[in-house]
Amino acid sequence: MKPLTNYQTINDSEGRPAFVVIPYADFVHSQTYVPKDGVPHAVVSKAIDGMSMLAAWREYLMLTQEEMAQRMGITQAGYAQIEAAKRSRKATLEKAAVAMGITLEQLAY
Repeated sequence: MKPLTNYQTINDSEGRPAFVVIPYADFVHSQTYVPKDGVPHAVVSKAIDGMSMLAAWREYLMLTQEEMAQRMGITQAGYAQIEAAKRSRKATLEKAAVAMGITLEQLAY
């Protein structure tokens, strides 16, 4: 998880930090549970319904293809091709797993 840099601190009457305001999108992303191992039911359900594990995890983590592409250092079109591929290279899947903060085993097909 990347450190928060886009926030505002609101101090109390004595000048001590009392509240922090963050963009809503950052808040939503911070609320997504990412297990250390295993795969959430929501991801498995999407995969059973025919979605690739890569797409299922991306949607579970509330990431767009553009956000994933940025995290992986590629274009959105390039990422879309990876997501649509029947089988991706192990190195590509490892890079995607790192970008999502999960293990390669959690992304395994």
